[in-house]
Amino acid sequence: MPFGAEVAQDGVVRFRLWAPAAERVSVAFPAEPERHALDMRRFEDGWFEARRSGIPAGTRYAYRIDGRDPVPDPASRFNPADALGPSALVDPRTFTWTDGDWAGRPWHEAVVYELHIGTFTPSGTFRGAMDRLGALADLGVTAIEVMPVADFPGMRNWGYDGVLPFAPDAAYGTPDDFKAFVCAAHRLGLMVLLDVVYNHFGPEGNHLAQYAPGFFNAEHETPWGAAINYDAEGSRPVRDFFVHNALYWVEEFHLDGLRLDAVHAIVDDSPTHLLSEIATALAEGPGTRRYVHLVLENDRNESRWLANGPTMPCPASAQWNDDFHHAMHVLVTGECEGYYGDYADDPARHLARSLAEGFAYQGEASPHRKGERRGERSAHLRPTAFVNFLQDHDQVGNRAMGERLAQLAQPEALRLAVATLLLAPAIPMLFMGEEFAAGSPFLYFCDYRGALADAVREGRRREFAAFERFADPQARERIPDPNAPGTFRMSHLDWSEIDTPPHAEWLALHRELLSLRRLAIVPHLAAPGARGTYRTLARGVAVDWTFGNGTLLSMRANFSDSPLGGMPPVSGSPLFETGPGVQPEALPPWGGVWTIG
Repeated sequence: MPFGAEVAQDGVVRFRLWAPAAERVSVAFPAEPERHALDMRRFEDGWFEARRSGIPAGTRYAYRIDGRDPVPDPASRFNPADALGPSALVDPRTFTWTDGDWAGRPWHEAVVYELHIGTFTPSGTFRGAMDRLGALADLGVTAIEVMPVADFPGMRNWGYDGVLPFAPDAAYGTPDDFKAFVCAAHRLGLMVLLDVVYNHFGPEGNHLAQYAPGFFNAEHETPWGAAINYDAEGSRPVRDFFVHNALYWVEEFHLDGLRLDAVHAIVDDSPTHLLSEIATALAEGPGTRRYVHLVLENDRNESRWLANGPTMPCPASAQWNDDFHHAMHVLVTGECEGYYGDYADDPARHLARSLAEGFAYQGEASPHRKGERRGERSAHLRPTAFVNFLQDHDQVGNRAMGERLAQLAQPEALRLAVATLLLAPAIPMLFMGEEFAAGSPFLYFCDYRGALADAVREGRRREFAAFERFADPQARERIPDPNAPGTFRMSHLDWSEIDTPPHAEWLALHRELLSLRRLAIVPHLAAPGARGTYRTLARGVAVDWTFGNGTLLSMRANFSDSPLGGMPPVSGSPLFETGPGVQPEALPPWGGVWTIG
């Protein structure tokens, strides 16, 4: 890496920092007062560098800039005393990898499982999460998507407030613990993707503005503050910082890909967008030796970033499909507030289009966005260019009380929704605990102090004032405080539920459907040229997918409390039905039929 501290083959340690606003920088060793500070040489382009031998791995260091208090390395590989403390020198060559034969998996085989390391198991660590990987592989999961682990202030956070993008948070374990987690996953045939945040830094613990103000561009704004400078004067080192961050996670941790958070908030007017630069670096680097996948979150529904062949300028494997989630949520819960209002006019049609063509909004006006047009044509893309989900960290955790879908929808509606998710050609994603209808909520939590903690708590409660349920100030007072340790504890999964009804039955359903997907659907997804068509009748949805090899997959489903007749006929062999004897010509309430042939 051109950034941070590197241990060379001969044992010499090179420290390197981009600090164009600084006059003097030295490397301090706070835990070793007998070790003299190391003055760094200043170069004309704003870089400071120093080299010294005899510094063992594990040594804690920080940068003292123009005589001020020491700050951690922005490219720290590990900060054992939290994000505000000194960094620790890491020699990545000391870890023994055991996955030498692993070449990844093709994207069409993906069944993604999103998890938060801190709440996935009682210990909340990488090592603790390893113990449950076997059960996920047995379920039919093929890819683990880990929510961001970049070091954040405090002991509790979703991860999107990270300030040290290269350092796994010490609350979860060491860098070697994360690597052991990846090794364990690969032994089980599981890909590991990491969620990374390249659109902002968290509100506390980021020191870059002190010595590298050019890291930010005041001309652009994001919902979380000043935008990162990807396109103004002095942006080359900033772009390099994040391009190398992407390479770092994939190369040094053997990850199978990255999920890029909210790329619509990455403001970059350069001739070559940062996404393209990252994609090219990955494709021409680790991607020449194994499968490496990029998954995007993009509220703008820009199909231009999605792969439909090897010639695309940014070959992202897929995008999270919010349209599928929002339309399905309206159908099975009846909720229409906020952005769900965009789907309330005809949720069955929105769902059907998202199943058949990817996006439901492909350039139409969005009422929620005050008439702004949203999206681009997407029917030409492969179904696997979209990641569909019923729940994720946002859609559960950004609810005031963190309720999961099992607490919001009737069982028969949820059963139909699960089958629709897992038996569609698009890549399905489960949110941790969804497979057994976990009873625990997933709440928004963090670990701030003082005025920032007050601002986060009160700001979150104000956020829900527009919702009828929380119009009363007393109702808003019941929204859990994100900073309270109890909020974090409530969000931990209770794994003892999986052996008790109804959780065991939900787990069995997911296992059955994922087995059907693996045997009957996945073999057809590799062929190019798959296309979907759809029709709707009231709240009935009829979708037919023709794969590139000519195989036809059909779905007929009734998303209502009333029987429904008149749906188009189907051909092929029965694949799944939501109840005994369900027929496509006369669907019972919340009934569905799938055929293939």
